[in-house]
Amino acid sequence: MMIADSDALVRSTRSNGTACASRKQRVVIVGGGFGGLYTARHLEKELKRRDDFEIVLINRENYFVFQPMLAEIISGTIGLLDVVSPIRHIVPKTELHVREVEAIDVENHTITTSTGFHPHPHVLDWDHLVLAVGTVTDFRGMRGLPEHAFPFKNLADAIKLRNHIIRALEEAAIERHDADLRRSLLTFVVAGGGFSGVEVAAEVNDFVRHVAKSVHGIEQDEIRVTLIHGKDRILQEVDEQLALFAQRLLARRGVEIRLNARLAAATGNEAILDDGTRLWTKTLVSTVPASVNPLIESLPLPKAKNGRLTVDRSMAVEGATNVWALGDCALVPAADHGFAPPTAQHASRQASVVAANIVASIRGGPKRVFAFEGLGILGALGRHSAIAEILGVKISGFAAWFLWRTIYLMKIPRWARRLKVAVSWMLDLFLAPDLVQLRLDTGVGVTREHFEPDEEVFHQGDVGDRLYIIVRGSVEVWQETAGAASRVAVLGPGEYFGETALLEERMRNATLRCVEPTDVLSLPKQEFSVLTASLPDLRQSFEEKSHERSPRPRPADSFAR
Repeated sequence: MMIADSDALVRSTRSNGTACASRKQRVVIVGGGFGGLYTARHLEKELKRRDDFEIVLINRENYFVFQPMLAEIISGTIGLLDVVSPIRHIVPKTELHVREVEAIDVENHTITTSTGFHPHPHVLDWDHLVLAVGTVTDFRGMRGLPEHAFPFKNLADAIKLRNHIIRALEEAAIERHDADLRRSLLTFVVAGGGFSGVEVAAEVNDFVRHVAKSVHGIEQDEIRVTLIHGKDRILQEVDEQLALFAQRLLARRGVEIRLNARLAAATGNEAILDDGTRLWTKTLVSTVPASVNPLIESLPLPKAKNGRLTVDRSMAVEGATNVWALGDCALVPAADHGFAPPTAQHASRQASVVAANIVASIRGGPKRVFAFEGLGILGALGRHSAIAEILGVKISGFAAWFLWRTIYLMKIPRWARRLKVAVSWMLDLFLAPDLVQLRLDTGVGVTREHFEPDEEVFHQGDVGDRLYIIVRGSVEVWQETAGAASRVAVLGPGEYFGETALLEERMRNATLRCVEPTDVLSLPKQEFSVLTASLPDLRQSFEEKSHERSPRPRPADSFAR
């Protein structure tokens, strides 16, 4: 109780601003990307002189991801851990909280984070708050994308995508009876023609084509890698000459580029474009759209139309006291009266401005303004090729690739990590990529799936592998007898199907086809078995309903309710 009262007193004195002048001021940084981590680094340099403030960094992981090299995880060019560095090693004087942020009280200068092993409230006071949470991939409002598209924002996304691609290749190598399934397994679709999308498409293309040479049963002409972009050329961020070079190079290496096309919907088997084109695929990667982090949306702070926080050139959030923002979550004015692009080189320079101005606020002194205009742009195209524009000089091909690797190698935090990456790159020149799939998940539990009109959920005679519950939409039940198919039922929201095949361990006795866009909850066989074994009454209910329907003239009704 005494500790709780002490904490309350500290919170009160901090929020009211009445603490004694000798008290250390606390700087809380939210986000461990380029903006947040580099702010902490610059603040630590200032701490060498005096010990009048403390630094707290809140991040959901205890490592920093070097984002420009993330795509190389897909092909295994570098190791899984080569793109990450422990935050504690980079900023040893900073107190790290590996937590999610639940809420920020701007008025009372407090921040609440998620619970740890014990579910007690975890509230921090702050004197200065730095927001550097970046953006998130947002599939809201896009049919089927939350369920079936792979985002590409962090290390977990890269590992998951690599594992999925390897699994698709392994499955395709032995798939013989279903031509459509084989085609979808060997088709890889990437939506978004910015740097992230282009780099992912290039790495996927190089990886699958190289692996196909050593996998018996897959031919090069069966592989299809498609890049979808909504404008008339990819890489709108660079000069047209470099963008066209990138397009020609990718096309020559087998990447199909669809311009002026957008992704409209997705299912577990198809990517559907806005013009109605359907691409059979089991691998859909979407690097767009990116939206502001929901944490920023919840704050009562001024924002621009795109949802980013409005700041002045000192990086202070307008209308707030001692709140700073930088990186992708802030709309930062540039020296040319425009706005700074959301790139790593700009975020790291913004961090030095934020750190200097926080120190000036604590110790006194003039404020700095952000005036960095950018040194250039680099983008990898896979297989020893890249594009670069450095101080107005345009470079492409191998020379740009060598420059890309040299510059980014020197930007990786800490020499130990740089050495590991350099060795990985050197070995990649001589050794083939590993085809190792890391099966890290022990069970997937309930998942959501999306289906489009006329798409089959399963076909009569398929193996019964999961239970489906309709959330939205409707499906038709078709049964084939003596070569003639007839519709025997229509199922809607709240009804379920697929339990009979699981209970009796037999093949599906009907075909389920969607009438309209349909969302379902899907429970795999293993989890269904655990659930019904643990809850005998539930199993009995399933069995009674299945038995009740089976003798009736409409046996496919056993899929319902």
